[in-house]
Amino acid sequence: MLKIVNRVLLGLAGLLLVVLGGSVLAVGLGADPPSWWIHDGRHDVLLSDADRARWRADGWWWPAVIAALTVAVLLALWWLTAVLRRRRLAEVLVDTSDGEGALLRGRALEDVLAAEAGALEGVRGARASLIGRRSAPEARVRLLLEPHAAPAETLTRLTTQSLAHARDSAGLTSLPAEAHLRAAKHPAERVN
Repeated sequence: MLKIVNRVLLGLAGLLLVVLGGSVLAVGLGADPPSWWIHDGRHDVLLSDADRARWRADGWWWPAVIAALTVAVLLALWWLTAVLRRRRLAEVLVDTSDGEGALLRGRALEDVLAAEAGALEGVRGARASLIGRRSAPEARVRLLLEPHAAPAETLTRLTTQSLAHARDSAGLTSLPAEAHLRAAKHPAERVN
């Protein structure tokens, strides 16, 4: 959901800036603006002194401007933190039983888990990602199943083989997982 919101907001902001900037550039280069446009000609300013001072005498003007700017800044900060926050684990803490511990790259464990899940019978493709804390990771596995695969059997194999092996090899007490199964599309079979 965040990726969609991010792309839509960036697209709308970019489109708005291109349209406004392009129109100001076109008028500045001598193009005739439409009658409803914000400025009339090459030497016209975007905001005249009268436009800038129009609402100053009203009591609601400055609180409304401050509130709008505050909302804009808060939305921009929320957007920035949402984009910069890492969803995937960079590393997993492995208990080495000597009190020290070791760090395992999260991407390496994801790759191994995806490779083992992809090698299961009836699985055409697999992707895995780790989320959560590095001392208590959680797995998200997406499987693309062959048309003939039985989802219940595939899920059982994923749990008892791939996830169990990843949990044991990383020395974790548990590895909660969320599996998304999707059937691969296949062409219609022709009968002669």
